Amino acid sequence: MSGSLVLRTGDAGDAVRDLQHRLAGAGFTVSPSEIGTFGSSTDAAVRAFQAHRSIRVDGAVGRETWSALVESGFELGDRLLYLRSPNLRGDDVAVLQHTLNRLGFDAGREDGILGPDTAGALAEFQRNSGLSVDGIAGPATLDAFARVAMMAAGSVASVRERDQLRRPPLLGGRRIYLAVQPGFDQIGTPLLGELTRAGAQVMPDLSGADDHELAGRANRWLADLFLAIRHGDHPTWQCRYFASGSFRSERGHHAAALMGQELDRELGPSGPDAVLGCAYSVLRETRMAAVVCALGDADAATVAAIMGRSAEISAALAGAIRRSFEEPSTEP
Repeated sequence: MSGSLVLRTGDAGDAVRDLQHRLAGAGFTVSPSEIGTFGSSTDAAVRAFQAHRSIRVDGAVGRETWSALVESGFELGDRLLYLRSPNLRGDDVAVLQHTLNRLGFDAGREDGILGPDTAGALAEFQRNSGLSVDGIAGPATLDAFARVAMMAAGSVASVRERDQLRRPPLLGGRRIYLAVQPGFDQIGTPLLGELTRAGAQVMPDLSGADDHELAGRANRWLADLFLAIRHGDHPTWQCRYFASGSFRSERGHHAAALMGQELDRELGPSGPDAVLGCAYSVLRETRMAAVVCALGDADAATVAAIMGRSAEISAALAGAIRRSFEEPSTEP
């Protein structure tokens, strides 16, 4: 499917048939009478799949949902996995990362993207297992995984992130990529000022670029923290960090939880899922701690209420960011 095409209720044709076939492969079937037509059962299946993958649940099949469908079709062993450009992506890569991390070889975040950290961990595993160090996860490497599977204990990547949180750096000199959706300048501008005065290096981005582009920009800038301030699909505030399967970004969770505490004081409670791990593209593709702070939906009344407290929200977020760098995590 073209990266610019979005499928939704009412569409029909070969692209919809392909979508329905992939949904069925992922365990989400549609009514036989709807094959080739995007009807109510297809919409329900898409929403169920989106919820299962912890991505935006909107019933529309755009770039994020389509990529997730394609990646869900790969199981470890279906293909050779190795470092290439563009990076290989898929559920098989996530399983590879999880296996390496549990065996004590730091593959980094279990994001399903095979980058240098995963390739380095794979090569180190092969070296320690007496295998040919070719950086390719093929039959020999998978056999070695099976032989040592009982030795797996816990994720070394999560342990590393938790250890970093117990020895936090100061905010001064840290690099913060601040992506502010157009319309949120009243919050973004004073937040930029407060962080800069605290000694942080801040890269403001008010471009409204898509999540994939924002993640790439933050990665190229070598940010220590990515924060997006935007509308969400819920009338009250929500903070999202990266989590997928059995893995979560400890540093992202720490920052999101602290932002949630501050927003709870300023805007009131938002419900049990206000701070939650997700696999949004921008959270998954950034290589640093990342938080998406959605300050309510685009309803005019909601926007007016948020902007009426823009100064308090800016101060609250600035305080949470400072705390995320300067306060250690108390979680085990």
